[in-house]
Amino acid sequence: MEKAVYLPQARGDRIWAVIGSPWGLLAIWLVGINVVTFLVFGLDKWKAKRKAKNEAVRRVPERTLFLLAILGGSVGALLGMRVFHHKTLHRAFRFGIPAILAVQVLLPLGLWLWRTLG
Repeated sequence: MEKAVYLPQARGDRIWAVIGSPWGLLAIWLVGINVVTFLVFGLDKWKAKRKAKNEAVRRVPERTLFLLAILGGSVGALLGMRVFHHKTLHRAFRFGIPAILAVQVLLPLGLWLWRTLG
């Protein structure tokens, strides 16, 4: 039995074909997790400023910030660091977030090259 392939027939069907594909779902995930990561960096910076005013504020744990980057939000983390000037003096973030991004780009690229050339 052959697997049915959905081909878009009408004008609005193309977007549903993209969303239903694995690449479309990956793109939606990456956009979403990067937006969330960016906003969490901004929220933590805002909380850091409020805590400096002696208010009882619970900060976002650094572990959570790294976890969001590892889950695909490394671009959002880098943008959050730059835009909000947050965690830029922390060596773990200054080198860790770009390292996570490098792995997230180079690993799939290496696997793709290995698969196509091998």
